[in-house]
Amino acid sequence: MNETARLPDSLERALAQFDTHLHAGLGRAEHTRRAYRADVESLLRHAIRRGQADLPEIEANTIRGWLAVQSQRGLSRATLARRGAAVRAFLQWATTQGLIAADPSARLVTPAVPVALPTVLTAEAAAVLLDTAAARARDSASPADLRAWAVAELLYGAGVRVGELVGLDLPELDLSQRLVRVFGKGGKERVVPFGLPAATALTAWLDQGRPELAKAAAQAAVFVGDRGGRLGQRQARAAIHRLAAAAGVDDIAPHALRHSAATHLLQGGSDLRAVQEVLGHSSLATTQRYTHVDAARLKAVFEQAHPRA
Repeated sequence: MNETARLPDSLERALAQFDTHLHAGLGRAEHTRRAYRADVESLLRHAIRRGQADLPEIEANTIRGWLAVQSQRGLSRATLARRGAAVRAFLQWATTQGLIAADPSARLVTPAVPVALPTVLTAEAAAVLLDTAAARARDSASPADLRAWAVAELLYGAGVRVGELVGLDLPELDLSQRLVRVFGKGGKERVVPFGLPAATALTAWLDQGRPELAKAAAQAAVFVGDRGGRLGQRQARAAIHRLAAAAGVDDIAPHALRHSAATHLLQGGSDLRAVQEVLGHSSLATTQRYTHVDAARLKAVFEQAHPRA
């Protein structure tokens, strides 16, 4: 089958309805929806080549064969797991909608994805990074350095995702109470506190840096880019990489600052539920995978609390 040819109308409709479900029903981001659509379409084209041109005709063996083809392409375990999850979500949805009588993917097993933790800075290294950002901003007073300082402080101070950070609007930032309202995955809203250092950096950026860069295109965005529009994730990541190099600490991505914040909260005595709220995880199990407790602290807690230690 021509990979660029239009799918049969019934499959096109099902794919469009599934996309609407991902967007309106589950609040999935556009890049997630795009990936899921591509994965499902790939399966549907594979099924058509095997004479299964309608949803009720798709068999479990067809899905297994499609997954085998994906595996032979040398894709990572994470990509294979995502493709399996996309197809499973589609077929589960199709079952609930009455498009198929039973889900043929119900007994399929997709490869487990090993949990790869990002680089975590020590509290001392995080302080060096943020002190370097503050010194650069104060020495140069350039909008870019002021912005980098505020970005780093808020990523670490509130543990937000970089996508949440660049999506912030001014009404969502309360400097007097040191609170920020963010919209996480699935549009889930949470309010997160941040400390005085982050408030200081944000005030400097909003008073001195943002007015020099912001144009009408930025509207109410807290962070604006060099061209005056809303700051993009790529620019935010580049700023953190430059700061890490200037500070002489491990090269990190913004997500590592979020992970470092969570880890340092735990090391400081915060309970897992509180960290879950800060990070905006819907499941505590996600927080447990996302954070770790160093062996020395775990041993100390064990020796203090366990009667047979």
